[in-house]
Amino acid sequence: MRLANILNLGIKELRGLRRDRVLLILILYAFTLDVYAASNAMPETLHRAPISIVDEDGSTLSRGIADALLPPYFLPPRLISPHEMDSRMDAGLDTFALDIPPNFERDLLAGRAPVLQLNVDATRMSQAFTGGGYVQSIVAGEVSAFLDRPGGDPGPVALDLRARFNPSLDKGWFGAVTSLIDSISMLSIVLTGAALIREREHGTIEHLLVMPVTPFEIMASKIWSMGLVVLLASGLSLAVVIQGLLSVPLNGSPVLFLAGAVLDIFAMTCLGIFLATLAGSMPQFGLLLMMVLLPLQLLSGGVTPRESMPEIIRAIMFFAPNTHFVSLAQSGLFRGATLAAVWPQLLMLAAIGCTFFALSLGRFRRTLR
Repeated sequence: MRLANILNLGIKELRGLRRDRVLLILILYAFTLDVYAASNAMPETLHRAPISIVDEDGSTLSRGIADALLPPYFLPPRLISPHEMDSRMDAGLDTFALDIPPNFERDLLAGRAPVLQLNVDATRMSQAFTGGGYVQSIVAGEVSAFLDRPGGDPGPVALDLRARFNPSLDKGWFGAVTSLIDSISMLSIVLTGAALIREREHGTIEHLLVMPVTPFEIMASKIWSMGLVVLLASGLSLAVVIQGLLSVPLNGSPVLFLAGAVLDIFAMTCLGIFLATLAGSMPQFGLLLMMVLLPLQLLSGGVTPRESMPEIIRAIMFFAPNTHFVSLAQSGLFRGATLAAVWPQLLMLAAIGCTFFALSLGRFRRTLR
């Protein structure tokens, strides 16, 4: 392996991309207009949301409230202690945490106005924006039935709603970041796959084979050059569109997000080369792209939380790079997680990327033979 060959071949790929107006327009659209438009996406339903309960009352009413939070809207509630509530939510284990204070039932019967506290992880956008209303309705129904008040009058009970990481429940914050992640995955596959198919269609791949370069060098040059384009575009989109134009506040480190993006881009560019070796032309590559990209985007946890998916889907998607990148992005950008919290995701992204690279290199060598 000679680094000079990898560098020069990568520069050749960048020059070829500069002359491809269609791909340049696609890059510009994916990291600007598409991200901006996705900030208006609205989550609609609640399904199997993870919820925990801090029952400091231990009364008949508090147990009735816990028993009423049932599937399909929620997973079976987990009873936790008060000191576990913040740590579980910081780790992304719970979307909702309901705190029932001491003497809740006694104060209610005495005509006082006890207050329940509901903590919401607002980074789980498809659940957070609708789940608070579900919890409030269920609690009100249980209190009304306990007081035996026909007509659904909930009595003197108030639910104190506190949304973690997104106090205003602005759905655009997370729609934009999810769109950015989808654009990173899509362009990483498209650019490397198109670069390889373009070589084959123009006949330049045969020219490369008679030169003193190896398949490894050809593949590595396409990965670093196209990956660099996607990384620069994603960084500019994060700074200019998300933080600048949309004014999305980021509590975490953009540097940590971009570090995860490097590993995700590495895995996705390898996947793009693998798909290009399977396809005989650009139309076939486009069909393969739809079959692969849509499940990666829809089942990664960015649109629908993984807890809402069947076990077999969750097991399969555990080996997809998008799954770990979405988790890293939510923790790193919104929850303020550090490297100590997201190193498992970084490790999985690196392992998946190396596996994809080995598979793609083997397939590429067989194709050249």
